[in-house]
Amino acid sequence: MTPELRIQLAEKDCKEAFERLEAVEEINTRRVLDAFIKHRVSARHFAPTTGYGYDDIGRDTLSEIIAEVLGAETAIARPQIASGTHALALCLYGVLRPGDTMLSAAGKPYDTLEEVIGIAGESGSGSLKDYGIGYKQAELTDGKLDIDQILEKLTDDVKLVLIQRSRGYDWRPSLSVEEINAAIDAIHNKKANVCVMVDNCYGEFTREIEPHADVLAGSLIKNPGGGIAPTGGYIAGKKEYVEKIGYRLTSPGIGAEVGSYAGSYQPFYQGLFLAPHIVCQALKVSILAARVFENMGYPVHPRHTDIRNDIIQAIKFEDADKLIKFVQAIQVNSPVDAEAVPEPWAMPGYQDPVIMAAGTFVSGASIELSADAPVRPPYIAYLQGGLTYVHGKIALTEAIRSFE
Repeated sequence: MTPELRIQLAEKDCKEAFERLEAVEEINTRRVLDAFIKHRVSARHFAPTTGYGYDDIGRDTLSEIIAEVLGAETAIARPQIASGTHALALCLYGVLRPGDTMLSAAGKPYDTLEEVIGIAGESGSGSLKDYGIGYKQAELTDGKLDIDQILEKLTDDVKLVLIQRSRGYDWRPSLSVEEINAAIDAIHNKKANVCVMVDNCYGEFTREIEPHADVLAGSLIKNPGGGIAPTGGYIAGKKEYVEKIGYRLTSPGIGAEVGSYAGSYQPFYQGLFLAPHIVCQALKVSILAARVFENMGYPVHPRHTDIRNDIIQAIKFEDADKLIKFVQAIQVNSPVDAEAVPEPWAMPGYQDPVIMAAGTFVSGASIELSADAPVRPPYIAYLQGGLTYVHGKIALTEAIRSFE
């Protein structure tokens, strides 16, 4: 069977899932549009600023719109936040103090947080552990949050509970908004003053609602940047926590009042406006990949019929050469750096060699079509992104051809 025919057959099976995604896109686009209209976005909001950036209307309005879209009291959205990990680290250092303990409610967090917490890497690097902040975790049960176990570990010293929405490099379901919200309510019922923080990376706009956490954090070169934001991250949530995190971003007493940007804010606004549509495109690519590889006999997670809570599609190859060949094929069929041949390497922050395909306009932007994987058994590729469904379809066609 030719790759083209495999794709055609898979598309027919995905029709119902695609229609469901388009309905979510329309709801989210309406919410974003309403926020833009309410805040009277105009050309003056795109103007660059320099120096301290006091009263930067472009920066502040962008933050207000993100807060409103995510259902939060307030937000900090900044180009100075270098990555999703940086945003998460700001939250942890901003809220926690020596003697406190953080509890990871979804098992071990994403690889790049391990050295931030201090459960990997050398001592003395400035991890939470170096500052006398404790750590413990509640394991998932059958891929779900185990609320009884979380509450059992919610001792008096726990001041922050982290819930990672996305699967990371794990063969498990991404957590649904409903599941996360149920856990948040249970945690607050037992201990009202604990901060529940959600790592929202890869999840924004995949559903009609977002988690009602005390703090949400993510990257602007993932979903909410719409493939246009050139850098940045956001932190949204309750004012009491976001204010503390702002002090960590700059300095105590100053917080989020400063921070200029000499480039135009237009890509951030335009990317946010496009985000519901671009996320829908990326989800369609993931669903198509799921069905194609299901039909070819490979285990996939999630399946093409499953409700999506992030943009990531996991494909289990059980073979290092096939995994590497798949990732390389995605790179070869990218609009940028198509001539590059990715190889596994010791990427900073990761515990295993990692191979990454990212032929993207914005370097490292996971909302653009990309694939990556730690090269370790059972050799699972993690595919995500796609600015257009058609590009994803073409890349998948050629990826199949490369190792059939």
